[in-house]
Amino acid sequence: MLAKSKNFFQEVQAELAKVTWPTRKETISTAQVVVVIIVLISLYLGACDALLAKLIRVILR
Repeated sequence: MLAKSKNFFQEVQAELAKVTWPTRKETISTAQVVVVIIVLISLYLGACDALLAKLIRVILR
């Protein structure tokens, strides 16, 4: 059991050494894109919700 665990962690370490990690600049720019997209989608969904709520109010009056 101990040998299997040791082997597993050695393999994990070897695989992590192969990973190409993004630079700080890449990470920040990608995060900015994600935030902008989230804001745009939130605005769109908020507008749809407001429009549908108004439509429901008109229909139910």
